[in-house]
Amino acid sequence: MEGNRLFRFMFLILSIVLLLFFTLINLPNEPLNKADLFDCTWNSPLCTAKNRFQLKKPSRNSPNPTRHHSSAVPHHPLDPLTVLELNKVRSILSSHALFKSSRYALHSVVLEEPDKPRVLRWRKGDPLPPRKASVVACVDGVSHLLTVNIATAEVIRHPASSFSGYPTMTIEDMTSATLAPLANADFNRTITSRGIDLADLACLPISTGWFGKIEENRRLIKVQCYSMKGTANFYMRPIEGLTVLLDMDTKEVIEIFDRGRNIPIPTAAGTDYRFSTLNAQQQMKLVNPISIEQPEGPSFTIEDDHLVKWANWEFHLKPDPRAGVIISRAMVRDPGTGEMRNVMYKGLTSELFVPYMDPTEAWYFKTYMDAGEYGFGLQAMPLDPLNDCPRNAYYMDGVFAAADGTPYVRSNMICVFESYAGDIGWRHSESPITGMEIREVRPKVTLVVRMAASVANYDYIVDWEFQTDGLIRVKVGLSGILMVKGSPYVNMDQVNQREDLYGTLLSENVIGVIHDHYITFYLDMDIDGSENSFVKVKMERDRPSPGESPRRSYLKAVRNVAKTEKDAQVKLKLYDPYEFHVINPSKKTRVGNPVGYKVVPGGTAASLLDLEDPPQKRGAFTNNQIWVTPYNESEQWAGGLFVYQSHGEDTLAVWSERDRPIEDKDIVMWYTLGFHHIPCQEDFPIMPTVSSSFDLKPVNFFENNPILRIPPNLDKDLPTCKAAVSA
Repeated sequence: MEGNRLFRFMFLILSIVLLLFFTLINLPNEPLNKADLFDCTWNSPLCTAKNRFQLKKPSRNSPNPTRHHSSAVPHHPLDPLTVLELNKVRSILSSHALFKSSRYALHSVVLEEPDKPRVLRWRKGDPLPPRKASVVACVDGVSHLLTVNIATAEVIRHPASSFSGYPTMTIEDMTSATLAPLANADFNRTITSRGIDLADLACLPISTGWFGKIEENRRLIKVQCYSMKGTANFYMRPIEGLTVLLDMDTKEVIEIFDRGRNIPIPTAAGTDYRFSTLNAQQQMKLVNPISIEQPEGPSFTIEDDHLVKWANWEFHLKPDPRAGVIISRAMVRDPGTGEMRNVMYKGLTSELFVPYMDPTEAWYFKTYMDAGEYGFGLQAMPLDPLNDCPRNAYYMDGVFAAADGTPYVRSNMICVFESYAGDIGWRHSESPITGMEIREVRPKVTLVVRMAASVANYDYIVDWEFQTDGLIRVKVGLSGILMVKGSPYVNMDQVNQREDLYGTLLSENVIGVIHDHYITFYLDMDIDGSENSFVKVKMERDRPSPGESPRRSYLKAVRNVAKTEKDAQVKLKLYDPYEFHVINPSKKTRVGNPVGYKVVPGGTAASLLDLEDPPQKRGAFTNNQIWVTPYNESEQWAGGLFVYQSHGEDTLAVWSERDRPIEDKDIVMWYTLGFHHIPCQEDFPIMPTVSSSFDLKPVNFFENNPILRIPPNLDKDLPTCKAAVSA
């Protein structure tokens, strides 16, 4: 008996060690010896990143120079913190009285951007404003917001927020949470009693949302587990009904909920999606390889690591641990004057809200805020050349800080590339009846900035696409793997018609649960300057005067300038059509129209949840598709600064209730892109990408068509490519 106990104990220890090992090797690359900080002599991949498919020295036209992060310096006021700066911040904080003898974690260390007017005045060659770090830290369980002056080592502590909520989880929070249940004997007995080998266990950290006072005053997280046996796609093998409630700081198991013992774990058969696991008979080749060749190299350049110049566009680009990608100082060249004109001061993904539509015990809390809880940029994965991004793409790394302040590199986090899909910029052919033989066509080539975040099972692809006609398209693609629940059913014939499955039976014992996705974007539009107005242009039906026309109705545009925030809150309605313009009322075109841009919604969805439902109170920024607020540097995250376990009292919806003036002011527009997702069998075992988008389009911004004078393609200008094997 004693021998069996010893064997089980040794097996448990070995399992924990293996899980810890596999978790650590998948953590962001960081120095193993923290005293070495960022020692490039022994860990050069951390300090030098190259285009991963570039096997030889980059050519003259290659957009991917070798990047030495250990010696990088900032060139622009908005450049992210460098490795050297992050190390300096870490050193300053480690000797500060607040941190010296306390248990702490740094949840965010990013550039504290200079005041907007100062950035707008800055020109290349000017001295950089003082470099400062904005730091969110938890010290002995208390959240602190700090400013660190990197040059002077001054640390300023800002007043603590009176609002609920905790900072974004660190990678270390998430990893340790998934390992903590293995130290609990009751949990291990529950797993083994279900016939699952501890070595086959994979667990996920699931944010708890907020559902009452019982969840206050400590950071909580729930952990649910899956079986990895027989497949890499463990998401399709849930241990249904088993949930562990955990104190994230102490790692104490507070409660184990075990309600699904009668539900079998779905089989592994048919769940693996990796090409390498397919045999020759299973592989499909539907199309021949395709690639866009650029014999003269790409048309864009990236100066000083972050300044993108392409065609008639120029903008600053940087990775961010929370937003993923931040586009700043976007300007477009006027074809008439040659002047670079301001369009957008800053654009970013502010928050994602993903509520699942299952109110049962193991599911009701799955109402994720992916940016504020997990860090959208922290979950960004290295992009795969030739598949995520085409040839001649430029790759940009993210440099972030771990929980102890140590910098690490997220390689190939963003790619920039030119795209041509055979689209048309403009065209006209004249009818033969006119006697004129005219056929004028111009191809459309665009510039794409892309990142992809893998937030556990789901993959989000976010594109910022710039067009030569001045349009910016923001597109979100959803792919990855569904979050599914186990079920006793193997066929719909077994299901009582009155029973609510809360989703779709996708395969034997697997239900894909209905859910929504909402992605809210922060868009600080600066149309030819910061003082702008928001105009709602309503399409109204009118009637001609009696005897004026055989027509009985026509549509007219009625413009209304929003005076305050509540005037600018918009719920999109198909049968109540509007256009939504951001204009500069002080600057007009030659014929007297105010210059502007308009937001053009694409396919989207609106939340149908009860406004008093706790998840919707936290996600109240999705109550409207469009909001407009006065610029406030502290109002950037639609769900609030501290989202984790927040109650919803510091959101975009709350700020906008102040109904502040917005006419002829520095204003920010917020747009929410939504998806309703009723899973279907085609989503199993991995989902084909589904996308939607919205546009920021010039409206009376230019004097005429800004791409009128671009040339057509001619055969002599293009490379001649021959197939290796003739069809």
